[in-house]
Amino acid sequence: MSEEIKPGSVVQLKSGGPLVTAAWVQDELGVRLAYCEWFIQDKAPWKQEGSTFPTTSLKLIEP
Repeated sequence: MSEEIKPGSVVQLKSGGPLVTAAWVQDELGVRLAYCEWFIQDKAPWKQEGSTFPTTSLKLIEP
């Protein structure tokens, strides 16, 4: 991978799933973590979701 995952990077879980945006990235207990956000559409307006993932489980999506 030519670039490092950083805030604003578009990423995807290596196992698949939607494209998400890394909101922040930090090291915690020797593990690099990225908090990722995305939107889902239910019956109401779009809803924001988010979760933290180890960066080793993410792949960077090149623009």
